[in-house]
Amino acid sequence: MEIAVLGYGIVGSGVVEVLNLNQENIARRAGKDIHVKYVLDLRDFPGDPVERMLVHDFKTIAEDPEVEIVVEVMGGVNPAYGYVKECLERGKSVCTSNKELVAKHGAELLEIAKQKRVNFLFEASVGGGIPIIRPLNQSLTADEIMEITGILNGTTNYILSQMHDYGYDFETVLKKAQELGYAERNPEADVEGYDACRKLAILTSLAYGKQVDYEDIYTEGITKITTEDMKYADAMDASVKLLGTGRRENDKFFAMVAPRIVKKSHPLYSVNNVFNGILVRGNVLGDVMFYGSGAGKLPTASAVVADVVDAAKHVGTNIMTLWSSKKLALSSSEEAESVFFVRVPAEEKEAAGKAFGAVKEIKAEGVTGEFAFLTEKLTEGAFAEKSRQVTVKNRIRVEL
Repeated sequence: MEIAVLGYGIVGSGVVEVLNLNQENIARRAGKDIHVKYVLDLRDFPGDPVERMLVHDFKTIAEDPEVEIVVEVMGGVNPAYGYVKECLERGKSVCTSNKELVAKHGAELLEIAKQKRVNFLFEASVGGGIPIIRPLNQSLTADEIMEITGILNGTTNYILSQMHDYGYDFETVLKKAQELGYAERNPEADVEGYDACRKLAILTSLAYGKQVDYEDIYTEGITKITTEDMKYADAMDASVKLLGTGRRENDKFFAMVAPRIVKKSHPLYSVNNVFNGILVRGNVLGDVMFYGSGAGKLPTASAVVADVVDAAKHVGTNIMTLWSSKKLALSSSEEAESVFFVRVPAEEKEAAGKAFGAVKEIKAEGVTGEFAFLTEKLTEGAFAEKSRQVTVKNRIRVEL
């Protein structure tokens, strides 16, 4: 079977490497040999074995009837969207790791694939090397999913882990993460929560079968988390994690990306450094946990190649994915309930009691001059109203 790879960056080169490294095993599982006929990239790679299959014009791939599967690992929406759409319309299956593309156009591209009896597969778009899309589609179909919560970004998890374990401040760890290659030179997409938001949009759309636009998800990053916050979390036998959560409560649906205090008893507490973890809560099965490398060249490439094998095994058959283009009506984040951890200046202790009622004081070693406490469970709207009566130095939601 002839395939083409769009993009020869980190993941694209990883896909070619995995296909070469595990060639025999992949052929056995797919039931046929898989051969890379073309690799599309604007650049030249002198001396690289990819030279003999390198093309610079997408039409070469689109118009070749021998190419049955296309791997899109270019990233971004344009020109990836146009390329993927054309491939599907020409009867070629597409496998992608492109979270931005899937979050924005997933429902539409799945519908085209269904009409053309091909497949649009995107296992690597959410958890890198962690299998989560396929289990949602195939293994957990007997359950009503009540909640899906995850550490969906390895960069932010690394930063928060280092801050918690070693007492570093945010800027120091960010610089270290950039030096190690865990964070981009412009880290905004990671540290402001946008990357996790796009992944949550995909997961929530799949969990509930309707389109969730990432623009509609309340998103908060980790830039305001301090070493003092980490000391308080430690005092509570907890740590701070950036979580993406999609949740169903009766007939209401909520989605949010925000830092949360996670206690030791929670399954996601022990997911540290660049690892990702996704917790799925079903009404029949209960809690199921997926854990592993959420990014990186070979883990992500491994998930893409698994999709290639799946597409090769299902030529002429569309693997059903329930994701309608009809929008899921998310309830306002103001209605979502949380317990809040709050820090105010010491002299506002009495005012905090008046504003929030019964609160539980939290003390941390080495932190003075302030009053920190846990509220009772409140809606986001009620918290915003009460917090106007005090000077909030920081507040973090608590994962229950």
